[in-house]
Amino acid sequence: MATKVLDSWALMALFHDEPAAGEVERLLQKASAGTHECLMSVVNWGEIYYSVMRGVSTEMAETKAKEIAAMPIELIPVADDLQLVRQAAIFKATQRISYADAFAAALAKLRRAELVTGDADFKVLAKEIRISWLKN
Repeated sequence: MATKVLDSWALMALFHDEPAAGEVERLLQKASAGTHECLMSVVNWGEIYYSVMRGVSTEMAETKAKEIAAMPIELIPVADDLQLVRQAAIFKATQRISYADAFAAALAKLRRAELVTGDADFKVLAKEIRISWLKN
């Protein structure tokens, strides 16, 4: 079974009904059908939450949190996973990438998964992880 890691960019494209939304919807449908699994770091979940809260409202952030909870996405905790935190720290220290993005990339690397994003900031990691580029 193929494993996909979703960056916050992918779900924000879905929530804003951007051109990449259809591709994200198809990916989630395939995950529901069991042809692959979708993962997301809780750090990237938090990035979505604060972005919606800051841009719209706390109520809308809660609504989006409930929508994500209903999606076939496994949220990966950070609490006891120092290997994940270490890899994210290495990416942050060695590349021009945000700390939240570093967690998505680290999760993809450690799970040997493909990162699904449209965020050009990940280009610096194209030789380190597999990336499925969403178009917007």
